[in-house]
Amino acid sequence: MDRLKNASEVTPASKADASAVEAAPPISASETFTVNLICGMSLVLSFWISNSLYSIDLVTDPSLTLFLISIIELPIVILLYSRYRQNRQQCSYLRAVGRGILGVPVGALLNSLGAIALGAPVTSRCLPKTLTWSLMMSLFTTVPASCVLGSSWADWKRIFAHAKPNGSIEYLICLQAHGAVIGGWFGAWPMPLDWERPWQEWPISVSYGTLAGYLVASVASLGFGLAHRSRLKHVKNE
Repeated sequence: MDRLKNASEVTPASKADASAVEAAPPISASETFTVNLICGMSLVLSFWISNSLYSIDLVTDPSLTLFLISIIELPIVILLYSRYRQNRQQCSYLRAVGRGILGVPVGALLNSLGAIALGAPVTSRCLPKTLTWSLMMSLFTTVPASCVLGSSWADWKRIFAHAKPNGSIEYLICLQAHGAVIGGWFGAWPMPLDWERPWQEWPISVSYGTLAGYLVASVASLGFGLAHRSRLKHVKNE
C-alpha cells in the first residue's frame, strides 16, 4: 500500500516534467551561444552601417538608426528562432517564419501603445521615433515568441506573465524580452532630469537601456539554460 501511495504521489510530477521536456524545442548550449552571438553581431553590424554609411547614430538621428537596426535584425531573428518552433510535425519552418512576420506589427502596436500609456510623446515629431523604437522592441519581445510558440496563449502566459520557461530556447525568449523591457524602463530615468543633454530626448536613452538590457539578458540566458538542463538530468537520474 505504501508503495502504491508513493507511486501515485510521484507519477503526476514525473509526467509533468516529461511533458515539459517533450514540449521544449531541442537546443544545446552551443546553439544557444550561437543564436546569441549572431543576434549580437547583427546589432554591431547595424550600428556600423549607421555610422559608416549614413554617418548617424541614436543621438543624431534616432528614427533612421532604429529603423536600420530593425531591418537588419528582423530576418536574422525570424530565420533563427523559426528553427526551434514547437510542434514541428504540425508546424513547418515556413509557417513559423510567417508567424514571426505577423508578430512584427502586433508587437510594434503593443509596444507603442505601452510606451504612449507610460508617457511617450505623441507629437508629430516624436511619433516616428516611437514607431521605430516599437518596431525594434517587437524583435526582442513578440517576434521570437511568435516563431517558437505560435498562438499558444497558455505558453505565452506561462513565459511572459508567470516567467516559468521550460528549456533553453524558452529561457532565451523570456529573459531577452524581460531584459529589454526592464532596460528600457531604467533608460527612461534620465529623461526628466535637467541635465540638458541631447541623449535625454525620447527615445534615445530608452533605446540604449533597451539594448543594454537585451544583451545582459542574452548572456544570463546561457547560465539559466545550463542550470535547467542539469536539473532535468538530475530528475532523470532519480
